[in-house]
Amino acid sequence: MSTIKIACLQVNVAPDKYENIEHLAEIFGSGALDETDIVSLPEMWNCPYKTELFPEYAEPVYGDTWLAMSTLARKSGKYLVGGSIPEVDDEGKVYNTCYVFDREGNQIGKHRKVHLFDIYVYGQQTFKESDTLTGGDAFGTFDTEWCRMAVNICFDIRFPESSRLPALAGAKVIFNPAAFNMTTGPAHWELGFRQRAIENQRYMVGTSTARDPEAEYVAYGHSIVTDPWGNLVMEMDEKAGIGFAEIDLDYIEEIREKMPLMSARRTDVYELRHL
Repeated sequence: MSTIKIACLQVNVAPDKYENIEHLAEIFGSGALDETDIVSLPEMWNCPYKTELFPEYAEPVYGDTWLAMSTLARKSGKYLVGGSIPEVDDEGKVYNTCYVFDREGNQIGKHRKVHLFDIYVYGQQTFKESDTLTGGDAFGTFDTEWCRMAVNICFDIRFPESSRLPALAGAKVIFNPAAFNMTTGPAHWELGFRQRAIENQRYMVGTSTARDPEAEYVAYGHSIVTDPWGNLVMEMDEKAGIGFAEIDLDYIEEIREKMPLMSARRTDVYELRHL
């Protein structure tokens, strides 16, 4: 089977972590996801997107949010790409972390956001994740019944290596849980996903939080799926909801035959090394 049905959950984020978890459980229990294979969540879906709150909301692996996601994946029988949540390690370092679960609720993947969102757009936007977060140091992959896949998180997508390394490792679908804002979203959201899809000849799946004009950090929304030719398979608007997309893995091979970018790389001239 080469087709995969994906659901992007573009949710609002409440200040109460457990209200967010309960809302996720309600969506899974509603029947709306019954026909899907993979459910994708947005960046920091259990926590308001504020740097000072990340340590407060942070959980160790196997914490309450991890357990909720594992349980929902197992009970629904679906793969769950768990967006991201604040994770604290044994040394007290806090990471922006995505966990991935299989149909039995087993953790099969984990990605810590590598490139932290430290920006200053004069007169428009200032944000510094490194005030409270530590960056990850690797881009990994995970295996499913269809193919190998990967995750990078939000700002990671702006760095070509974050998608090229997983693609070279065999990933055919790359998920990017994100929370682009009202400065970066209109300018670069769609462009970024189409660009990474084209240059790697892979599917890209971007899941955002919904737009809340009353929040301190206002997300762009517009969860998106792009195909290996750079076409839009699905794009939502800014409101909370579920975006559905069906992707065809055979289309990857069709595009690679027409335009053999990956095999035409000049590895005698340049090299991209894995960590």
